Amino acid sequence: MRKPAAAKPAKKVKAKAITKQAEPAMDVAVGRRIRDLRRVRQFSLETVAERTDLSIGFLSQIERGLSSPSLRVLATLADVLGVGIAALFGASPSADGASDQVVTRELQRPELKLWRTGVSKQLLSPATADNHLNLFLVHLEPGGSTGDELYTHDGEEAGLVLEGEMMLTVDSETWSLKTGDSFRFASRRPHRFSNPAKDAKAVVLWVNCVTGTG
Repeated sequence: MRKPAAAKPAKKVKAKAITKQAEPAMDVAVGRRIRDLRRVRQFSLETVAERTDLSIGFLSQIERGLSSPSLRVLATLADVLGVGIAALFGASPSADGASDQVVTRELQRPELKLWRTGVSKQLLSPATADNHLNLFLVHLEPGGSTGDELYTHDGEEAGLVLEGEMMLTVDSETWSLKTGDSFRFASRRPHRFSNPAKDAKAVVLWVNCVTGTG
């Protein structure tokens, strides 16, 4: 009666630890990519903080994988670093920056999973250093959202709802988009999006075109 009772709880604790560890690994990869891009551009944390209105402490946490940034924060950082959001996926473009890759196989898609907000983006176009046009498959979990705050970034975007429903706000107007509906707008217009469903996922084919290099 002494030891059998202790053996069961030990198993449960182990299983929980594994589940919790899986998600933050994505935060670490994204944070490392942001830090590498910042260093390549020879920006200090102070410079990035000043240009993004984010605190140095928060930026440091993101770079160390201790904080899971929202899509709004990532878009702001991408702008300041002079890249499209696809560059934060941690994909590995060829060392010489060549952009001659044409095809991306399904199993090769880099994914950016913003697990705290229920949004994930798979990069469908080849990951190259100088990409200005990127194609994504965006998955919105039930209730998934970019947050209550509207945000802006460089470029243009367009998309097609493949599955489920998406609420899209641009400026002061909000639309409910169902399967088969599409959209297009300049990314400098304040926007946000979400999945209002409580029990169904939404899937959106999304195009981002970066028009400048910050």
